Amino acid sequence: MSELPEVVQESLASYYEEMGRRVDEWVDPLTTEQIWARPFEFQRKNPKDGNSVGHLLLHLTGNLNYYIGAQIAGTGYVRNRPLEFADETRKPKEQVLADFDRAIAMVVATIRKQTPEDWIKPYAGEREPESKDRFTALFRCAAHAYHHVGQLIYLSKELNAQKATRGA
Repeated sequence: MSELPEVVQESLASYYEEMGRRVDEWVDPLTTEQIWARPFEFQRKNPKDGNSVGHLLLHLTGNLNYYIGAQIAGTGYVRNRPLEFADETRKPKEQVLADFDRAIAMVVATIRKQTPEDWIKPYAGEREPESKDRFTALFRCAAHAYHHVGQLIYLSKELNAQKATRGA
């Protein structure tokens, strides 16, 4: 029978891998132009209302690289959170997805390296006072990812519906 730390480790690692697959599945059919589009009228009137798929990917990548990479794995990642929502460089979809996939791979590798003692080590991250230990930080990042992946799926569905309507 597995011990609780092993169950936690494998469950969290599998969860992040699933999130990575779901993102790839929903973003893959989109073009670079589509990932940076804001498909709803209210977004086009005021671009600060709502995010594009691309900006959600930048945000998830930055979030994971900072909270898990820099704070637990010791990667040295330096985050620019405001740029995750405001970057207008419109990087190619393939680059944005590759960066996200690398962040997921880093998270999974970090989770799998945790010893039973590591799960309860003290944790401190900017804008994350609720996370006092590594387990809580990894758990909260998973919930955060779930929230934004849901938004990403919703936007992807709308972008594909608009594409179908235009006959493209």
